[in-house]
Amino acid sequence: MNNIPNVKVGIVAVSRDCFPIELSIKRRKALVEAYKKKYNFTDIYECPVCIFESETQMVESLEDIKKNGCNALCVYLGNFGPEISETLLAKYFDGPIMFCAAEEENIDVLSSDRGDAYCGMLNASYNLKLRNVKAYIPESPVGDAEECADMIKEFIPIARAVIGLKNLKIISFGPRPQNFMACNAPIKQLFNMDVEIEENSELDLFESFKKHEGDPRIDEVAKDMTNELGTGNKIPSILPKLAQYELTLLDWVESHKGCKKYVAIAGKCWPAFQTMFGFVPCYVNSRLTGRGIPVSCEVDIYGCLSEYIGTCISESAVTLLDINNTLPKELYNKDIKGKYDYNFRDTFMGFHCGNTCSSLLCNPTMKYQKIMARSLPVEVTNGTLEGDIKPGEITFYRLQSTADNHLYAYVAEGEVLNVPTHSFGSIGVFAIKEMGRFYRHVLIENGFPHHGAVAFGHYGKTLFEVFKYLGAEKVDYNQPSTLPYKSENPFKK
Repeated sequence: MNNIPNVKVGIVAVSRDCFPIELSIKRRKALVEAYKKKYNFTDIYECPVCIFESETQMVESLEDIKKNGCNALCVYLGNFGPEISETLLAKYFDGPIMFCAAEEENIDVLSSDRGDAYCGMLNASYNLKLRNVKAYIPESPVGDAEECADMIKEFIPIARAVIGLKNLKIISFGPRPQNFMACNAPIKQLFNMDVEIEENSELDLFESFKKHEGDPRIDEVAKDMTNELGTGNKIPSILPKLAQYELTLLDWVESHKGCKKYVAIAGKCWPAFQTMFGFVPCYVNSRLTGRGIPVSCEVDIYGCLSEYIGTCISESAVTLLDINNTLPKELYNKDIKGKYDYNFRDTFMGFHCGNTCSSLLCNPTMKYQKIMARSLPVEVTNGTLEGDIKPGEITFYRLQSTADNHLYAYVAEGEVLNVPTHSFGSIGVFAIKEMGRFYRHVLIENGFPHHGAVAFGHYGKTLFEVFKYLGAEKVDYNQPSTLPYKSENPFKK
């Protein structure tokens, strides 16, 4: 993945003047040693300046961690900690921040070397709120050296997503298709997250595509596509056009990044795209997404934003799917009931035309777009990548601005079942516990669109923290049956 940041966390220990500074230094060294033993030591940097009560020391530590290439910060309370200087450090550091604290090691420390960081965390959190400073505080932020090392490791993908968004530009090609208001949302929340957006017309894109005719790189890209598809290359004649389109997008990205480091794309794929370009862009979208440049369908700006967040967290390919159709009861009874611990309403099919990258599909095959071909010549609908999505753990999620500019999110962990779909497109049989209730009281109740981002693995814990850090007013999840939703009717049959 070359479109996401590398994270280096600077660890700064703090100490209150009425506590021995040696206690914080000793505990900081123990934390760093514990991290070094368990994880990649290049992820972190131990700042030698221990902040005492001095704002001057705060500036020294800030300069030191910047000089040593740190783009994320861990403020570590080795003892009670100086609430002013430690939170000023967080305020002036330009990047994601976490706070954690040391617990008491043994009985002996209680008599003379007690740190009281359990108490200090309360003052730190209060002062962060006073200064309107965002910080990640773990669920259980006070622990021994090994536990605090684990907290820092869990912070790294959160930091990666936050840094990535701060340096992200979304490039869109629109407008959205007619009768497709579902993916429309105000862009103000993007700017609130420091995300930049460049909105273009599909005519701009078509002009650039035409200028790439005869590009000498086309043959090389088409050959790479041929190698990737293997026996699934059923329409080889379309590959030169798809290669031309891929080069168009990649060149556009390089020339339009501007001041940002990373890019995601919200693309157009119908209704005029097929007849003007002569193909559908699904396969190209899948290839770029597989490289860490998410490309959403149907100009879904918050969809590609969500995909990018998942890419940063998982460091792997994600996809964007319609929460699409129910399973026939015949299929559920035949392949799921009694074999998996899911009821019928827990299951559904996630589908899109062909934008899921080949590494995530069983027997990926280049085909034509069946839905579009109902009203268009088949030859202009070539370019999808079809196949059943590989079984395994998944996380379904989305970050979305509402029509009235509130930021909402949802996260639900589940799996793709090893069950044939008997259908077309990039598609899978999905199972999420209590999906039926989640569908009604989260997705419908909060006005989420039908597109959901999918990360391949269970990343709910990290996504939940990222959405909180970004300021989402609500982060919903698939609540168990024992925990009713606010809108859920309590009167059962």
